[in-house]
Amino acid sequence: MDDRFNTIAGWTLFGGIVALGLSSLSAHYFLADKEHRPEQMGYAIEGVEEEGGAAAADLPLPNLLAAGDVKAGEAIFAKCKACHTAEQGGANGIGPNLYGVVGEAAAAGRGGYAFSDALKAKGGNWDFANLDAWLKNPKAYADGTKMSFAGLPKAQDRANVILYLNSLGTNLPLPAPVAAPAAGAAPAAVAVVGDAAKGEATFAKCKACHTIDQGGANGIGPNLWAVAGEKVAGDRGGYAFSDALKAKGGVWDDATLDAWLLGPAKFAAGTKMTFAGLPDAQQRADVIAYLNTKK
Repeated sequence: MDDRFNTIAGWTLFGGIVALGLSSLSAHYFLADKEHRPEQMGYAIEGVEEEGGAAAADLPLPNLLAAGDVKAGEAIFAKCKACHTAEQGGANGIGPNLYGVVGEAAAAGRGGYAFSDALKAKGGNWDFANLDAWLKNPKAYADGTKMSFAGLPKAQDRANVILYLNSLGTNLPLPAPVAAPAAGAAPAAVAVVGDAAKGEATFAKCKACHTIDQGGANGIGPNLWAVAGEKVAGDRGGYAFSDALKAKGGVWDDATLDAWLLGPAKFAAGTKMTFAGLPDAQQRADVIAYLNTKK
């Protein structure tokens, strides 16, 4: 009886050892050379970026635009043609015609297209930064938009599409690429998307020196209607700009406005502007968004 029990126990133990061994071997086989996730996921996992996506997103938009390709953008835009036309004089469809849209006020014109209230309330204009934010995730940009497209997660794809749209009747000058930070330096801050309504509230402190209504008179500072995109120290109804600002050159694009609002005296040493500046990046972005609506 004892011999029979020992035999059964022995075979049971042997079977367990074999099973354990096979389990270990199969694990080694299926995990061998597979420390990374598959090149192509079977299905999307919410909140998990594609491999390499984060590195591309770290590049500033001006750099992505400088490295972009109009033809690549046109190819990517093919997926937009189900809803949008892009030729000059093209009809609106499910979405508006997009010829000449770059730089235009958001949710305006476009042959009477009926924009959503969410996009109308967003304000601002379709500058490069706003187009990038919109193309990344339309619903996050304007919650309640009619746009059903999920967005383009790859930053370079978005930059290429923006370049293509910019080639359609606008050809606005591209922002200068941002210099790469020195080794060990902190990464560049992510571009901040402004809110025109909040910018109008912040701009209240500027009204002691500036008017902003169309045709408004110059005061201590120049009238600022349609200043966004204009030449720095250009013709503002004969306003006498400082020699320091005249020598600065360039145009009042978003990057230049941001640098000016951060610290006027630092931007153009010798300027007549006594305002210390706006240290908060979000407030500057909001004011810029507001200025972009005034044209």
